[in-house]
Amino acid sequence: MRLSRFFIDAPLSTGQHELPEAQAHYISRVLRMAEGDAVQMFDGSGHEFRGSLLEVGKKRVVVQIDEQFAGQIESPLQIHLGQGLSRGERMDWAIQKATELGVNEITPIFSDRCEVRLKDERADKRLQHWRQVAISACEQCGRSRVPVIHPPVLLADWIKQTDAELKLVLHPVAEPLVSHAKPSTLAFLIGPEGGLSEAEVEQAKGNGFHAARLGPRVLRTETAPVVALAVAQQLWGDF
Repeated sequence: MRLSRFFIDAPLSTGQHELPEAQAHYISRVLRMAEGDAVQMFDGSGHEFRGSLLEVGKKRVVVQIDEQFAGQIESPLQIHLGQGLSRGERMDWAIQKATELGVNEITPIFSDRCEVRLKDERADKRLQHWRQVAISACEQCGRSRVPVIHPPVLLADWIKQTDAELKLVLHPVAEPLVSHAKPSTLAFLIGPEGGLSEAEVEQAKGNGFHAARLGPRVLRTETAPVVALAVAQQLWGDF
């Protein structure tokens, strides 16, 4: 039987731990777990922790951690995804699937054809929401490290700041991914729902990016990162 697995945003070790309020509520009120139930947790350090519930109340949950062990090994290919901002579930899907496929960092990108505008408090709420999407994906897929979700930035700023051995911007008219030599670090730039403009593609290429294509068909903004990351992991990573 598979253990329930939870991310705890605090350092863990063997011994007793009172869980944060959000996790305590989820365990006691949503999942209705009971004292003695086995659990597995991770804190983003790369380790996993196994134990059982010692106390389960409406607002207080205490776990007894009996075992610490190495978590899932990360891909040797370090990937930073620059994802054009899209609306609602499309952005959530891209972040969820990118996390499952082993991405290390994700930066939402404002570009010319981006239809999403985020400011101040709304931007903070969306960032927290995206981080929770990534956490939930890690809980499901077994990853022991949560990818970093950066605050949204302008395209021009991201392409100047991004430092990777190989930097690729997806474009339907370009060389295939397989034409590139194996890198240790990789940056992908993927456009929003309306795609990147030709001027933006040229701007990226002027900052060290290479245009690359995935095939003869134009993919949706939420499909492109799934295919790109899967191909990259197959070519250079751990698939």
